Amino acid sequence: MEGATTQDEIHQEEKERSGSTEVGWTDPKERELRLVLLGSAGAGKSTAVDAILGSPTSESDRTGPETPVTACQKRRVTLAGRQVAVVDTPDCLCIERPAEDVRRQFSLCAALSAPGPHAFLLCVPVHRPSNLELQILETIEKVFGPEAVSKHTMVLFTRMDRLPEDVSLDEYLSTERADLLELVQKCGDRHHPLRPGASAEEKDNVEELLIKVEEMVKETGTQFYTCPLLKEAERRVKEKEEEIVRSRTERGEDDSEEIRAEAERSVDDLVVEGIADLCVSTPDDSFLRWLWDSVVGWLLWLPNMVRGSALLGSFVGLFVGGPLGGAMGATVGSVATEMGRRKKKNK
Repeated sequence: MEGATTQDEIHQEEKERSGSTEVGWTDPKERELRLVLLGSAGAGKSTAVDAILGSPTSESDRTGPETPVTACQKRRVTLAGRQVAVVDTPDCLCIERPAEDVRRQFSLCAALSAPGPHAFLLCVPVHRPSNLELQILETIEKVFGPEAVSKHTMVLFTRMDRLPEDVSLDEYLSTERADLLELVQKCGDRHHPLRPGASAEEKDNVEELLIKVEEMVKETGTQFYTCPLLKEAERRVKEKEEEIVRSRTERGEDDSEEIRAEAERSVDDLVVEGIADLCVSTPDDSFLRWLWDSVVGWLLWLPNMVRGSALLGSFVGLFVGGPLGGAMGATVGSVATEMGRRKKKNK
């Protein structure tokens, strides 16, 4: 009938007002914003978690170093009608650990943020070099895919009290910190300054951050970020949920939120591609012993011990690589030199 508005037309108008037919939470459960916090040691992740979750602790209140997170953790809070879930990760996701431990951490991170995070927040101290943060972005690209960084990551600047006085953040980035500006550009020119302080000011600052996250999600045209690893994590979590529900139903228990949390925590054995390339490996002890014995044997055949010792020390450092190689090279050189001196003295 002319002039009448059907339910379908009303629904379509609501979608258009939301800005996208693909974005927006029609299900109350989907109003949850899932944030994954990333950062190196001392980057201010704990302060960021406290600020988002409403803890009174601020950066200026912290007199000692932050307590490092050794495993991925998830906490929730309700802010302005939103359910916000914060997944706090170990420093750099602990890529200096053995490959198996790193795989578990990435598996747990994927499970806790499944079916997918709305944003990765990279905590970056405004006064420090960005070398570690660039490595973190490369790691996230390898594990979750390039668009995890280019479309779903935002730089969260911390330690804002270290920003020079009378200089705005944008001016500081463009004129003094090309390295930090590069980070921001890799993340689609998205950044937010974290300013813990008075309760009302901190609340406004966090609200502004969440609005930026929602705008970023809307720009992507998707409800959240996903990839093969996150899809597999969600599948495994749902399977575990069903298993827990069956066991609890028999006992008359039914707490969907607790069941989901238990299912997420149980998924730590996903296949994460490229883990071996991400981890800092240490040569096997047997290999080191073989290398040491071989080098000492070679030294006995060199006519010029002093020059040979320096040469072999450099060779060992180059062959093994990294800090360990440098230390071994120096040690081999010293031992070779001493052996040469003793040999000449005994003649």
